Amino acid sequence: MRENPVRCSWVNDDPLYIRYHDEEWGVPVHDDRTWFELLTLEGAQAGLSWYTVLKKRERYREVMDGFDPEIVASYDAAKIDELMGDAGIIRNRLKLESAVQNAKAFLRVQTEFGSFDTYIWSFVEGRTIEGNRHLPEEVPARTDVSDRLSKELKKRGFKFVGSTICYALMQASGIVDDHLVGCQRGSGATPV
Repeated sequence: MRENPVRCSWVNDDPLYIRYHDEEWGVPVHDDRTWFELLTLEGAQAGLSWYTVLKKRERYREVMDGFDPEIVASYDAAKIDELMGDAGIIRNRLKLESAVQNAKAFLRVQTEFGSFDTYIWSFVEGRTIEGNRHLPEEVPARTDVSDRLSKELKKRGFKFVGSTICYALMQASGIVDDHLVGCQRGSGATPV
């Protein structure tokens, strides 16, 4: 790693955030459990910052059974009440209930397509979209692909999957690589 690496401007100086940027954000995801985690956390982010969610991610993993969609799909009202009492996560009943509904929809997609990974990567023909953006203001909040993904997920019964959330999901999972060109991880960057 370079002594003073250049990172995307949204990264603060918290080692947790730096590690997320350097090792996870924009790296292609192909594991269904990771997909369900990202889908749940991106939905939890609605109206908040990703940094807020990232700081709570480990607690989410603990109390939501490692984001196992089969287990989360079985959560009942008592489990939601229990989660609502946990200050280590975002206590929003609609978001927690949507995680249960999304787990059920996620399992249906797995049954139909063999994996959620196969389904979601089909929106970009299995290839990462390279942003090749130079300035933060060039990064969109949504695109035609995120609009289409949002519409399709909603049809399949998913909640908290608006186009902006879907675009953030695409960025986090490597469907889109929006590291800026000048970033150590951006297009044309020198390997670290």
